[in-house]
Amino acid sequence: MNEPRLTLNSITITAPDPRALAEFYGALLDRPVNRSEGPLPGEPANAGFAQVRAPEGDGPTLNFEYERHWQRPVWPAVPGRTHATQHLDIEVEDLDAAVEHAIGQGATLAEEQPQATVRVLFDPAGHPFCLFL
Repeated sequence: MNEPRLTLNSITITAPDPRALAEFYGALLDRPVNRSEGPLPGEPANAGFAQVRAPEGDGPTLNFEYERHWQRPVWPAVPGRTHATQHLDIEVEDLDAAVEHAIGQGATLAEEQPQATVRVLFDPAGHPFCLFL
């Protein structure tokens, strides 16, 4: 029996303001927000959907969806609190310059740093992400 071909196409991230978070990641990764939709009827103004599409062959597309009951995750995990169950790993050539760029776009540096060649940061919604050499 032949195995079906499966291809990772996109990663969807929930957020309290998906269009603003897409703008953050678009600026961070130097990619345009190629799709942005406002809220559905009855949703708040910050609701909606947005997408940052990767150039062909350059990683998955990032989708951002509104989460009505958003709770900012904590990292590292703390018992009884919402914790991050996944994060983005972003390879960089110059760690210090990449951290400075990310902070300039609105990220914050985590207090705890687990490795010398990795920096953990938080996006504006509180999702952790890693920059690594």
